[in-house]
Amino acid sequence: MSDDVLSIIPTDPQWQPGRAAAERTAALAADLAPGLSDGVKVEIDVAWYDTLTPVDCGDNLERIGCPHCGASIDTEWYADLLESHCEDGFATLVVEVPCCGTDTSLDALDYDWPCGFARFEIAIWNPERGWFAAEDLVTFGDTLGHSVKQIRAHI
Repeated sequence: MSDDVLSIIPTDPQWQPGRAAAERTAALAADLAPGLSDGVKVEIDVAWYDTLTPVDCGDNLERIGCPHCGASIDTEWYADLLESHCEDGFATLVVEVPCCGTDTSLDALDYDWPCGFARFEIAIWNPERGWFAAEDLVTFGDTLGHSVKQIRAHI
């Protein structure tokens, strides 16, 4: 069986909220993604990570572009990189891209389906809704205390 996960992460990968703000924002997520019409609630996971952790789009990833030379970066290169850090996370997001050898941030790559890195995440499992609207993201950011972005994964 496959799952869809709609994640809310801070725009600054290093930033983490306090517990109270995280709880308020998780409650907001439950209101905005109420689940199935037969009363089944969605599962919402709130996580703090010790290191920078990938929040990727899973099977939705179609292409990665280099922000410096514009070349397409092999998604296998990215998958191998994530796998090599799956247990310990990332100390830094600086990486040398294989296309032009330039140092850049993993967070700056051009992902076709958004991907990100974070030390905090609210993950909404099988939300039975599409993307959050821009005004929803502003409300999430105001409630959390920091601007946010969304990642939609299919796993």
